[in-house]
Amino acid sequence: MLNKKEVLEYSSKMINQYEDIYKIDIDLYDQYNVKRGLRDKNGNGVLAGISHISRIDAYKIENGIKTPCDGKLVYRGYDVRDLVAGVVKEKRFGFEETAFLLLFGHLPNHAELEKFDDVLSNLRILPDNFVRDVVMKAPTSDIMSSMTKSVLTLASYDKYATDLSLANVLKQCIMLIGQLPMLAVYGYQAYSHYRLDSNLYIHRPDVGLSMAENILRMLRTDMQYTDLEARVLDIALMLHMEHGGGNNSTFTTRVVTSSGADTYSVIAAALCSLKGPKHGGANIKVVEMMKDIQENVSDLNDEEEIKAYLVRLLNKEAFDRKGLIYGMGHAVYSISDPRALVFKGFVEKLAVEKHREEDFALYSKIERLAPQVISERRKIYKGVSANVDFYSGFVYSMLNIPLELYTPIFAIARIAGWSAHRLEELISGDKIIRPAYLAEVEDREYQEIQDRK
Repeated sequence: MLNKKEVLEYSSKMINQYEDIYKIDIDLYDQYNVKRGLRDKNGNGVLAGISHISRIDAYKIENGIKTPCDGKLVYRGYDVRDLVAGVVKEKRFGFEETAFLLLFGHLPNHAELEKFDDVLSNLRILPDNFVRDVVMKAPTSDIMSSMTKSVLTLASYDKYATDLSLANVLKQCIMLIGQLPMLAVYGYQAYSHYRLDSNLYIHRPDVGLSMAENILRMLRTDMQYTDLEARVLDIALMLHMEHGGGNNSTFTTRVVTSSGADTYSVIAAALCSLKGPKHGGANIKVVEMMKDIQENVSDLNDEEEIKAYLVRLLNKEAFDRKGLIYGMGHAVYSISDPRALVFKGFVEKLAVEKHREEDFALYSKIERLAPQVISERRKIYKGVSANVDFYSGFVYSMLNIPLELYTPIFAIARIAGWSAHRLEELISGDKIIRPAYLAEVEDREYQEIQDRK
């Protein structure tokens, strides 16, 4: 029987010896016109379906010419900027009504919103002893994995878990929208207690509060927060709720739904997709990068020194040496990411309340200088601008949200969009999603084991 060290040594030896069998010659993609990552050379995604849920505008067609334009994000026909402006003007919280919009296709009136809030509040509970028996077991700093474990386990408590009737699926989706903040925060509290030796606080959500208020209430030991803190978090949730069917986690939602899987499995798969640093973890990298800039640039008012550091980032000479300026650029947007533009004004207000004006000034400098540096040193097929991740991590840091919860906050918002796409796929999709891969495999003659070298 091999011990753990010997098993690890075996694994290391074998992958080093046979790694080449997994490598695909990049030139083959051009030779066979295969879309690498389901995108062409210009970054345009392969059309894989049709959706009524949201739309992203990043360019206009004028006289047959594709021209980049300011980005626009539309939920069910409504510009997200107008949705945010509406709730800000009326001093309301917008997550709940935006979730209603995504699920049911129209903005709710007072009576519809009140009923939806009531249903969401009634479903915002966990089974008896679930926190003790599931969430508290095997605590980890990887809260996304903790949430995934909890979501899959919730299926065991639902005797209709595999019932794909639309009413049951909708109920499950609304329930998970309400439960996900609890699974995230309680997962972090368990990790903080058992791994960081902190006191353990498990605060129940208040049925009279918004999603954003409850997140802060459950997270903080004294359950206190300012009105501005809750409203900025609410706007962050609204901006992250949905972003078309082509992003990785939403596409995962539709792929797994198309197989006939249950709601718990679908949301767990989406969570696993979102946790990847190329998707949901980008804002963490922004915060870490900004900290590195503050530690390695001697004069943060010297723009030339800042630009020199950004050049070092691109040259893989600084920070994580990946050649990236995190928070800059987007797979779809070019001139601007509307979510970042909406967010920036509220970020500035929060920075003033938190006495973080100098940090905000640095973010603003990087936002302005980074596109210049990138355009000077990289061949790019479209413009580069700050994306929503550039500011979201800064906001979460000002809200004293632990780094471990940055991606879970994204998931708490995005599950509303995932739910809408799951329902749309169930109702309109009639085929399992099964893309084709070109098989570059040559026939070989079988050999008896004694004849193998």
